[in-house]
Amino acid sequence: MLVIGLTGGIASGKTTVATILQELGAAVLDADEVAKKIVQKGKPAYKEIIKTFGRKVLTSDGDLNRKLLGKIVFNDEEKRKKLESIIHPRVKEYFLEEIQRIKEKDPQKIIVLDVPLLLESGMETLVDEVWVVAVSEELQIKRIELRDRIGRQEALKRIKAQMPLKEKLKYADRIINAEGTLEDTKRQVVSLWREITGNELEIKA
Repeated sequence: MLVIGLTGGIASGKTTVATILQELGAAVLDADEVAKKIVQKGKPAYKEIIKTFGRKVLTSDGDLNRKLLGKIVFNDEEKRKKLESIIHPRVKEYFLEEIQRIKEKDPQKIIVLDVPLLLESGMETLVDEVWVVAVSEELQIKRIELRDRIGRQEALKRIKAQMPLKEKLKYADRIINAEGTLEDTKRQVVSLWREITGNELEIKA
């Protein structure tokens, strides 16, 4: 079994790479999806977030207002770190349980942990290899502006809240340049898949 930690800056194309790896046969565990599960109404993390940030971060239905909470923490480093201290340990615990479950079911399965803050959270200790998806900061800004419908300064705040790409690259066992077309990215991922599996099967571009 090989456990890959997939990371990179915000809006770098990690989800695209994770999807390709899943199509190739990997079991992908998405940290963002796990985080959504653990902050559902009534869960321990949900209660702790309310205790820390107040009921103002809830919707009228009592669910967590993730957009509002994101706006709060991206503008306050201390609050962001507090939120991460609530969520990251629980995500890590979930990953450990899932890795064990998959290992017992299929010992040869390649597992991908798709974690934006893999290095910042210390979750690289869970993986055998670190794969970094890299794009320029300018492309990140454009993608964030388009995706989240926010301005340049707000996009920059979100980028700066993460470890700089040049620092992440120091930890990388393999690097995927997602600056080009989708086909370029697919070719790189398929090539890396061949290296780790010896499998010559390709997927359609």
